Amino acid sequence: MLPPDEVCRELGAAVDALHELPGADGLRWTGRAGWHFTLAFYGEVDDELLPELSARLERAARRTGPFPLAVRGGGQFGHGRALWAGAEGDLATLRLLAERAEAAARRAGLPMGEHRRYKPHLTLARSRDAVDVRACVEALDAFASRPWTVEDLTLVRSNLPTSGVAGEQPRYEAVARWPLGGAG
Repeated sequence: MLPPDEVCRELGAAVDALHELPGADGLRWTGRAGWHFTLAFYGEVDDELLPELSARLERAARRTGPFPLAVRGGGQFGHGRALWAGAEGDLATLRLLAERAEAAARRAGLPMGEHRRYKPHLTLARSRDAVDVRACVEALDAFASRPWTVEDLTLVRSNLPTSGVAGEQPRYEAVARWPLGGAG
């Protein structure tokens, strides 16, 4: 799920300020073009499964109505290995859509591994080693973007770096989009 450009600009200004905080130099910051809320991670998807997955994701989108959301606060995973921004708004519908996206993949034949409760987050930075990001998390506590209405479900492909150049970022590509509630 992709936040609108104006929300990414607001978040970008807050993230720029984080770069000056203790621990920030130990992080690899994600590019703004890649900011998204992952509802379900599919890994490698076999081309044969893509039509069935797409049909099931379209059905999941049609069964879920538009809902309000904003980027709010932040946190960390893995003792500072990932810094993220959180969400506020209709989190119940967001979680329902995440569950439907995971179920769509399972029914399409994708191996999904163990089910975990969905934690809405937008990854801002990563590190191979544990980094003390408490100052960044505290600074994000005060952040809240303008709200927007989520109106579609987007299938995003991750194109991982292949050059071997240090610091190269994955590229994210929207490959399909379905309106929520069958609107549009």
